[in-house]
Amino acid sequence: MNIYSLINQSTILANLQVQNKEELLHKMVDVLKKKVNENQLKDIRDAVFEREEIMSTGVGKNLAIPHGKVASIEENYGSFAVLKDPIEYDSIDGKPVKMAFLLVGPAGENRLHIKLLSRISRLMNSTTFRETLSECQNAEEIYKAFHDEEVKYFGS
Repeated sequence: MNIYSLINQSTILANLQVQNKEELLHKMVDVLKKKVNENQLKDIRDAVFEREEIMSTGVGKNLAIPHGKVASIEENYGSFAVLKDPIEYDSIDGKPVKMAFLLVGPAGENRLHIKLLSRISRLMNSTTFRETLSECQNAEEIYKAFHDEEVKYFGS
């Protein structure tokens, strides 16, 4: 599964202005409301916040990869945000977060979930790619950047 297939223009938040981690996570979950029903959205929100309580998903390099697994959904969903101003996130490197990729998947799909998290991490590890994303002005440009980088990095 391609990472860019998890997101689209409706689930990409460009130049997002938030005050804190909690507000960011709520907004990233909220953009999934057209893809899931109300109960599933609540389950997703609960799973993401529960995971965050266990350990911060701020992975360093100004990036967070919040994630969770949910029994009530049958496929993977994602959202991506580039923040207008970095926020404190309790990241492992102590630096604020400027970008976040949310991944949620079915509870029984551990192998695919780990594979997708790994793929997101490898893509986002590129300083050049993160710089490209930070220069994007809108969701369309961000989506195209993900598509082009993933095709370049992993092939079609």
